[in-house]
Formats: sequence, structure tokens, C-alpha cells
Amino acid sequence: MNNLLHPVNKYLKSIVFVFFSVVYITYADCQVTVTSYDTYPVYTGLDLGVQYKPSSTHFKIWAPQASEVILRLYKTGDSKDSIALNVFSMIKSIAGTWSLSVDRDIKNSYYTFQVKQDDKWLTEGPDIYAKAVGVNGKRGMVVNMRETNPPGWDMDKHPFLKNYTDIVLYETHIRDISISKNSGINHKGKYLGITERGTKGPAGVSTGLDHLKELGITHIHILPAFDFRSVDESTPELKRYNWGYDPVNYNVPEGSYATDPYDGRIRIREFKEMVQSLHSNGMRVILDVVYNHTGGLEAPFNRFAPGYFYRHNANGTYSNGTGTGNETASERPMMRKFMIESVLYWMKEYHLDGFRFDLMGNHDIETMNQLSEAVHAIYPTAFIYGEGWTAGKTPLPTNEQSVKSAAYKLNKIAVFSDDIRDGLRGLVSNPKAKGFVSGATGFAETIKFAVVGATQHPQIQYDKSRSKMPWAKEPYQSINYASCHDDATLFDRLTETNPGSSVDEIIKMDKLAQTVVFTSQGVPFLHSGAEMLRTKYGVHNSYRSADSINEIDWNRKVQYAGVFDYYKRLISLRKNHPAFRLPNTGMIQHHLKFIDTAGDSLFVAYQITDVKDDKWKNILVLLNGSKNEKQMQLPLGTWILAVDGESINNKGIRKLSGAIIIPSTVAYVLFKENSQ
Repeated sequence: MNNLLHPVNKYLKSIVFVFFSVVYITYADCQVTVTSYDTYPVYTGLDLGVQYKPSSTHFKIWAPQASEVILRLYKTGDSKDSIALNVFSMIKSIAGTWSLSVDRDIKNSYYTFQVKQDDKWLTEGPDIYAKAVGVNGKRGMVVNMRETNPPGWDMDKHPFLKNYTDIVLYETHIRDISISKNSGINHKGKYLGITERGTKGPAGVSTGLDHLKELGITHIHILPAFDFRSVDESTPELKRYNWGYDPVNYNVPEGSYATDPYDGRIRIREFKEMVQSLHSNGMRVILDVVYNHTGGLEAPFNRFAPGYFYRHNANGTYSNGTGTGNETASERPMMRKFMIESVLYWMKEYHLDGFRFDLMGNHDIETMNQLSEAVHAIYPTAFIYGEGWTAGKTPLPTNEQSVKSAAYKLNKIAVFSDDIRDGLRGLVSNPKAKGFVSGATGFAETIKFAVVGATQHPQIQYDKSRSKMPWAKEPYQSINYASCHDDATLFDRLTETNPGSSVDEIIKMDKLAQTVVFTSQGVPFLHSGAEMLRTKYGVHNSYRSADSINEIDWNRKVQYAGVFDYYKRLISLRKNHPAFRLPNTGMIQHHLKFIDTAGDSLFVAYQITDVKDDKWKNILVLLNGSKNEKQMQLPLGTWILAVDGESINNKGIRKLSGAIIIPSTVAYVLFKENSQ
């Protein structure tokens, strides 16, 4: 553990921060007057939280303004059991910390802390570093973490990854992928549901883990699976649903996805079993993390240092750059320390392969870069990416925000390209707007911008593109996608913006959109179920909708078998051809050239030539977003059509030469006959 967390210390030494001198904060029924947060002591030790040994368990928390701190031990993790087995007064220590050792074996006991500040007792609960909790996260648990390891855990290995641009991301929700009655999965809505092999759905189609393996993804991106507030773990029969963007205990898996939410060890073990199973089947695991806000202001942060971990407006009220009622202050040293130690803990204890940061724009650049450096010092091929925007006005200065336009300042951190999303399907801010695949004009330069992974390319007219400037230093920094859990599914969006179009016409648009995503430079991202035309029946923000809205309906894999096959072959095409996943900007500039289309804003054409290790030495990609056919004179020679909008065949569909007709709403991929 000490070797793992060692990088944190040097980062804390470099922190410089300035805040307003006096602020008034209302927390619960307690008004706190704080004289400048920069006077708070900074603790640089690596032992906050609970350190268990059979002979003695050591407790340490940071509560710099506390006058008293009480530790209570309980037999159960259920807060309905109000009788404490033991009550201890903690001892004030250095740099705002309080500590205590219990010199006997208290393994599997539950605990809480309660802080007294300004002559008032704050809410009782676990510490912010809690690693195990009881039902609904109301009490921490003392656990021997090695005893939570499944058999063979020490032999678990990260699947091989050469370049970030080799990644194929697949975003899913623990519950969505298995909860449907037709999933054939026994542990529906649970971590263990993703470990099951041989599961079958309607007409014998593979589901769950086998489906992911069949599709060919490399990384599974799991929506927030740390302990969150909105689902009552004690009443699973109510089938409450939430995406999980309301965190409570950041270092603990969510209990509603476990087979037993009452025993804090079960969720830990089953999360590890899920990761182990995915790794053994060739898939890496990304956890969606939400350090930018908490699920309300009664969260653990305010139980120990009221107001400190959050940003505030000039009048002392909580700022709201996340749109949730609060935002954390990543630039403050103890919040920065917490974030870095938290991600490192998830990597070490749960063998995670990377992190997706929610509303990353609310985090300061310095914190994100220090975090990235600490992560990559331990695990060089870990992948970090996030949303390069905020959800509202924040006191964090613009030039310090980890937003998309600042991606060039971020070290080994990628951001979502809303350029390709909006260019393909229409502006997200206008639910009626159409994009390139629906025949809307004016998006050609934005599509070209996406093709080169948001990097600098001499042939792009950036003033005519959505972002007006390249923002990625290297292509891996661009996460290319057409849809994600936010907003409408791709199928729903295309259906809503193209009233009167047949399903076959919508499918053509869908295939064109995803062909652009998977043949563009950068990192492709797939929303769970898109490969079978997932619908949420018009619900755009389904964060707390019923399973009937959010579940993956495996009937659609049968109904749209041709679409699934196309997606699978599209992923295979990308994997088979390094030309579509060039690892650096210089290679893109050298190997990829756009063909003049006479200003046609619904037709994009380009060639990729002489890429080492690619059997195809001359590749031609033609993207027709028009409702009309396009005519084009092919470059000299015989060309073999590999993608025609209907099917994908690496060996070729047919030979073409001279003048050709490209059908409406279709992507053609061709390679020259002598370039195999």
C-alpha cells in the first residue's frame, strides 16, 4: 500500500491555492464560520481511514475544526440497530487528524464517527475513506480485505493493450445488461450477472458476458458502481432504479448490485468476481467516477470538515457548477489528496483498468494531471477520460477547468468529442435538429474534424467546424461516439428527428453514423444496446426510469440481427486495420489525405496510404450523408469494396473502377486491389 500511494506525497507539496477570507456555510442546522480554508492544516500521511490487523485496528480521520470526535462500534451495519457495543473518545493528533487504536480483533464489526464542531454534534456516519459499509452505507465495516478476494485473484491479469487507439469502449449499467426477463441470466441486476457464461436469450442468442465477447469490445465502461444514495438497498423488492450519479461512499461498491447488501464483504467480493471474469475473457474494466459532486450535502465530507470539500459562491452559498446543488473543490489539498488516493485504491484493490470522470470540467487541470501521473506511474496503460465540460457556472477559473478546449494541457487524459456526436446526429441542445447522417448540410468540416480525431490537420477548415480549433494533442484524446447513457439513444434520436422515415431508412442512418465513429482516428465508444437499435421509448434522461425503459431487450438482437452483425464486423474491421487507429498526430498528417469534393457538405472522402502493418496499403473511405446518390471518379486502378452500408467483408464484396455511384446515406470503404 505504501509503495502504491507514494506518488501522492510529492503532489501535495506542490499545491498552491487561494480562497476567500471569510465564508458562512449552513450545514444541516449548524451555521459554520470559517476563516479562510487556506488556514486549514494539510495532512500528508497515507493512513487515513481504517487500518485493520488482528491484534489492533487503527482509526484515523481528518476533522480540523472538531472539538471532540466519538468512535462507536456496532454489531451490525443496519442503522436501525441503535445500540453501540463500544463508544470511544478519539485523540487529537497532528495536522487536523484524530486517531485511536482498538487493541483487540474487531474484524467484521461496524463503526461510525461523530464530530462535534462549534458546540454542535454533526451527523453520525462512516469516514470518507471507508472501504466497506453496511446496508445503505450508514456504517463503516472493519474488514480483512484479503478475505474478500475470490480464488485466483492474485493471478488476475490486465488484458494486453498496445496503444490507446486500439481501445473499443462499451458503456453499460450493471442492472441494464442483465435485468430483462429474456436475458437468460440468473443473477439479474447484479455484479454476478456479468460473470455468467453460456447465457441465452430469445432464439438462442448470446447475452450478457458472451454477448460482449461476441461483439469484440476491449473495455467495458460501467456506470457508477460505488455506493450511491438514491436506491434503498434494504428494499430490493421495490426495484428502484438509478444511474448512480449521487455518490455517498466513494471507495465502496454499491450494495444494490450485490446478492447481500447487509454484509459489507459480499459486495466487495462480487465486484472483484465481476472484474476477474471480464479480465479472463479479454476485457478491461473502466469505472465511471463522480468526484465532482456528492449525493446531497449530508454526504460524509460535511460530517468531518463542513464546507471545506465544496466550492462556494462569494456570498458563502454552495456553488452549483454540476447542476446537482453542489460541486466539490478539487483544487483544495485534502480534496485533491482524496481523489488521488481513491483512484489508486480502486486500481490496487479492484484491479481496475481506468476511469471515466463525470463532468471533468469541474475539476482543475492541476489535480487531473497529478492524478493521471500517479495512476500511470503504477499502471502505464490505464485509460483516463471524461466529460470535457461543466453543467453550470462554477467559481473555478476558466483557465483552470479540465474542459475539452484545454485537452492539450491534460496529460494522458481523453475527453468526449461532442463534435462528432452533434455533427452526426444534430446538436444535443436542439432535440429536433438533424445532423450529417440525416442529410443536414453544413457538417462536412466537423465530420472531417472527427475523422482526424480532433487533432491538427492541414486540410481542415477549422473555422467551419463545430469547435473552430483542434483541441487534441494526440488522437487517443478524442472519444468518438454517437450516443451514450445521457440524452436519447441513437435509434430514438434518429427516429424523432426524421419523422416519416421508415425503419430501414433509420437503420441506414444508424449504420452510417457508427461507420464514421469506427473508421475515425481516436477511441470509439459504443452505448450499450446500440448494436441492436436500443430504444428508451422516447425517454431521454432515464436516470431513474423503470427497468422497462432502461433494460436491454434481447428480443431486439433477434429482430435486428443484421444490425448486430454489421456492428460486430465494424469492430472487427477496425481491429484488423491499424490504418483506422493511428497512434499519433504525425502519422495522421502523413498517411491520411482528404479528397476534394467540390464543397459538397454532405460528402466526405479521404484516403489512408502506406500504413505499416496494415495489409491494405491504399484505403479509400467515402461518406455520403445525402438523401441522393453521389457520383465519383475513383483514383486509377482497381478497387475492392469492403463496406457498402449493407455488409462488411474484409476480403471484399466486389471490384470497382472508374466512375462509381455511391448510394444515399451510406459509407463505402474500399482498398486497392494490389494493396492486400
